[in-house]
Amino acid sequence: MKKPTLSQSLKARRRSRQMVIGVTWYTPETWARVKATATDPACFEDSFDKWKAMAVAARRNFQRSGVMALECQIDPDEFAAWCAANQQENNSTSRGEFVSVVLSAAHEKTG
Repeated sequence: MKKPTLSQSLKARRRSRQMVIGVTWYTPETWARVKATATDPACFEDSFDKWKAMAVAARRNFQRSGVMALECQIDPDEFAAWCAANQQENNSTSRGEFVSVVLSAAHEKTG
């Protein structure tokens, strides 16, 4: 059997270590509830439909660039409890951190 070239080996290694990110995902109801309690409501689009169009496009762009973008639904009650337990405000940073924590926990359960 022929030994793979360095280029082939590097490409295979890159594929096996595909970057995975979590994308904050909402339903119309959860979007409205999280936005209503956010300390940075200006970071949200003007409507759920505008947010969804932006989020779908962003997820598609990630996937085109080889990044696996996983949707992570935010439950407003779980997020509020997490914020309280971790002394966090409802802002873009904490929403991103919460998604990361949720996906990490889900990955640990399946791994």
